[in-house]
Amino acid sequence: MIIVDDTILSEDLLDVCFTCDLKKCLGNCCVEGDAGAPLTKEETNILQRIYPSIKPYLLNDSLRAIAQQGLYVKDFEGELTTPLVDNKQCVYVYYDEHKIARCAIEKAFFDGEINFRKPISCHLYPIRISQNNGFDAVNYHKWPVCDPARKYGEKLNVTVYEFCKDALIRKYGKKWYDNFFDIAKKYFGK
Repeated sequence: MIIVDDTILSEDLLDVCFTCDLKKCLGNCCVEGDAGAPLTKEETNILQRIYPSIKPYLLNDSLRAIAQQGLYVKDFEGELTTPLVDNKQCVYVYYDEHKIARCAIEKAFFDGEINFRKPISCHLYPIRISQNNGFDAVNYHKWPVCDPARKYGEKLNVTVYEFCKDALIRKYGKKWYDNFFDIAKKYFGK
């Protein structure tokens, strides 16, 4: 384990290679699973504010699911998450011309419609964060859906922490990431 400030990080972030290969996985991390993406309370407020701007990007099935469930729900563990359409895809999914599942929130962000990129849990994936005795436990989440990402990451020699650099900076800040990067350089220098 690696400690940076109030975070405890798994060495998997340094050891496992990972780079999304959407042509092979088709964005199935947004479609598969037993619950939606984790949300913070702040993100639920943001979703309420930006909904009018992202609504045009959503699929009809998503609009119906949101009308029934709301913009967010509590999962089976009582955690805030994005709702699902028919217990499958996230309501914020749309499909591009190649039938790849993509985030409508992120599309609206890149189109300049909103200033919120997407939930931090989605941006960080395959990293998952949990609370542990006052520390953030920062771990790599291994999921068969992402087998193509591990192969592609190995081909490109990109590790999880490198792939998630922007998201980690968004979550913890540039200074934190620079400290982590220094530790990573020493780790690989062994």
